[in-house]
Amino acid sequence: MNAEVRVLVRHLADRAEAVESAYHQVSKDLAEVPGMLGNELLRGADDAQVFLVMSRWRDMAAFRAWEAGARHRDSTSPLRPFRDHGQGRPFEIFYVTAAY
Repeated sequence: MNAEVRVLVRHLADRAEAVESAYHQVSKDLAEVPGMLGNELLRGADDAQVFLVMSRWRDMAAFRAWEAGARHRDSTSPLRPFRDHGQGRPFEIFYVTAAY
């Protein structure tokens, strides 16, 4: 499948500014990653301690190439302490199947 991909990673934090700071640091590092179309930091409307980072990718191949690369772990390390492992895997990957 050659569709755009969305990756959502769930985070938990008592201090929003700590997650926001880490997000901006990671985003600057990822700005030039081939195939990454952008990302957003989302904060829970019902629970202000819940955050999602949603990244947009050209396709699964671009995401997998970055994920397998040597810089993947270093690039995302500022956000790693906030990952929510409470429900098992802290991330999900989705194909875009329709959009308007």
